Amino acid sequence: MTSISRALIIGKHGQLAQALIASKPKWINATAMGRDNVDIGSLDSILAAIKLTRAELIINTAAYTQVDLAESQQDQAFSVNRDGAGNIALAAKLTQTRLIHLSTDYVFNGQQSKAYSIDDEPSAINVYGASKLAGEQAVIAAEYEEASIVRSSWLYSPFGTNFVKTMLRLMTQQPKLSVIDDQTSCPTSAFELGQFIWSLSQQEKLAPIYHWSDAGTASWYQFALAIQDIALDLGKLDTRIPIEPISSSQFSSAASRPQFSLLDITASRQIMTAKPWQENLTAVLKQL
Repeated sequence: MTSISRALIIGKHGQLAQALIASKPKWINATAMGRDNVDIGSLDSILAAIKLTRAELIINTAAYTQVDLAESQQDQAFSVNRDGAGNIALAAKLTQTRLIHLSTDYVFNGQQSKAYSIDDEPSAINVYGASKLAGEQAVIAAEYEEASIVRSSWLYSPFGTNFVKTMLRLMTQQPKLSVIDDQTSCPTSAFELGQFIWSLSQQEKLAPIYHWSDAGTASWYQFALAIQDIALDLGKLDTRIPIEPISSSQFSSAASRPQFSLLDITASRQIMTAKPWQENLTAVLKQL
């Protein structure tokens, strides 16, 4: 194990950054910076932020994450997800600061039927996924051995906008819901991902890529059913509404999504134990 005690989290307004702050070990001094504090389009701005915080670790959670909007805002998506990631990786290398860069299951096309391993060839099917994949390639191109990429899937938390909070809101507003049942991955608590990142940050040596999600598998429909069941049990909802499964083709969206993007987290379990997604969902719903 190594001992890193000062961290710079880039992308402070996102749900993962907020979960990282909430889940950080007491002995780590973490500074979160957003657009108003650091410009990831500028190498000098990133270098200044590293110097100011005396960071030994950078966690890059900054991302353009609007999957459908990215189809028409390609330049913005690539500017943040590719160019920003490349600048951060270069700044990390120049200052010899350890870097953990966040990526997504959407770098895969979803056409295989077994969980994606870190050795599987990425191939994105939407602009968001392509921009995140380009970001990974920019980090790898920096050729810095203290930089690592962590891919995760279907993130949710009490913070920001996410599927869990959207479903809870709709379950109080709508008489019934239709939810996609032919896209499969694993929901991931941002708190658990945060704890994995903190554990990873202290490892003696980093691998180039890690996969992390909660344990198990689900479709969006199965996820929605569990949200309603658990929320009713916890008294967060008063009334059960019908939820019907639909196919992706019945739901119009600008971007295509991978049908199967489950991540193989076997190697990462040596660093931290993954809990079932239903258990982590219950913990998050209790906090809402």
